[in-house]
Amino acid sequence: MPRASVIGLGKSGVAAARLLKREGWEVELSDGNTSETLLQQQQELAAEQITVKLGQSLELNGANLPQLIVVSPGVPWDIPVLIKARQLGIETIGEMELAWRNLRRLPWVGITGTNGKTTTTALIAAIFQAANLNAPACGNIGYAACDVALSCNGRDEETPIQNPSCAGSAPKVRPKIQNCIDWVIAEVSSYQIESSVSLAPRIGVWTTFTPDHLSRHQTLENYYNIKAKLLRQSELQVFNGDDAYLRQQGLSNWPDAYWTSVKGKDFLISEKGFYIEDDWVVEKLTATSAPEPIVKVSTLRMVGEHNQQNLLMAVATARLAGINRDAIARAILEFPGVAHRLEHICTWESIDFINDSKATNYDAAEVGLASVKSPAILIAGGEAKAGDDTGWLAKIHSQAAAVLLIGSAASAFAKRLQEVGYYSYEIVETMERAVPRSAELAKQYQAPVVLLSPACASFDQYPNFEVRGDRFRQLCLAWQKDWKYTRREIPGAENSASIGGSSLRLRSEDYRKS
Repeated sequence: MPRASVIGLGKSGVAAARLLKREGWEVELSDGNTSETLLQQQQELAAEQITVKLGQSLELNGANLPQLIVVSPGVPWDIPVLIKARQLGIETIGEMELAWRNLRRLPWVGITGTNGKTTTTALIAAIFQAANLNAPACGNIGYAACDVALSCNGRDEETPIQNPSCAGSAPKVRPKIQNCIDWVIAEVSSYQIESSVSLAPRIGVWTTFTPDHLSRHQTLENYYNIKAKLLRQSELQVFNGDDAYLRQQGLSNWPDAYWTSVKGKDFLISEKGFYIEDDWVVEKLTATSAPEPIVKVSTLRMVGEHNQQNLLMAVATARLAGINRDAIARAILEFPGVAHRLEHICTWESIDFINDSKATNYDAAEVGLASVKSPAILIAGGEAKAGDDTGWLAKIHSQAAAVLLIGSAASAFAKRLQEVGYYSYEIVETMERAVPRSAELAKQYQAPVVLLSPACASFDQYPNFEVRGDRFRQLCLAWQKDWKYTRREIPGAENSASIGGSSLRLRSEDYRKS
């Protein structure tokens, strides 16, 4: 029996291990961490005859070496054990590549980009599904790609599946997909592209490109080339023509691509593409074809120019896949948006609390601020990333009444705000302190919005941005509920509108102790 090692006990690693086991491999899964949750998973996988080693890394010593190593997306591609594996001639691939090898007979849409890829992926999947196509979203969104492969290869029964990160908290089961998938809709991060050798989608989509993940990829050129690899291996290519960096690359590098622009036909850098004109998404498939209106832009419920860009790329993908206008219009009308991306949580005292936890870099956070009403109370911070914060700081100056700083980046962000002459900030350190304080400040400044848009990774305080956003949601809803309860219980609370009201101070102090 051939031996395979899987590194990383996340949803991708578990799915890869199960897929390999079903294909007849002897599988060992390793993870450097340990916890009660991981110990429980270890027991579950042991029952499936999958060995799990916690608190230790893969070692390549002795004669009994694996023939294959599969790497989860969060594992750096250049750690010493993987360098050694390649030197020893051990095939080393990512979980996405393993899924591709099992599903390559099917057409794929591969969506990548620095920002916008999750919303675009979710919208593309919604359109395909509205056209009665079995087109699951997977990869960096929804199901692990190997979970789709597990479901596709003939399971008759519904079996438990790890909950997709973007699908809320309801229990999920592995769908009865079997062999009738029509399309695979995959959000593909730079980490997943880096570890995929042969992944070649039918349609490749590139949403945006700005500096990100440079601590892993070292240079902007490396980061660009990794993203470009997916598009070069795609049969058809869709680009956001309003992105400054991609537009600069232009036709010289991507002569056959379909370009998009929210600014109209005159801004297309190609003779074919998709653009917005008079509230319509307009299609021009060839240099000689007549422009054709496809769907009204105002049908989309999400706000912001960036979401119009996402809409254009999603419609372009759907039309290149042969989907009709009716299905596109129906899907867009019903599309609710994506969790953790400008997600409306609740309204308290006419103040909207909005979760933009997925804004893990400066550019995404700048878009978040630009998309909400101003002045806003901004909650920012976490584990800082390399990048240009100039535009984000300028947007804070013009849009934010106050900034609450959390996480390990708080002190550095405070210093940067001072350097640009912005002093309306507080270091509150934790989300538990930030939420009640944001409510106080929103009252004080008559701000219509409290926005969590961190401009940072989450790993200093949370396992991922989803958990961070879930915590924000939990605290906001608890605040809203407790405030209503307090107003009922405290005499005269209904007449207290200022932040000096005793009830608001009471609840704030309760939260600060939590």
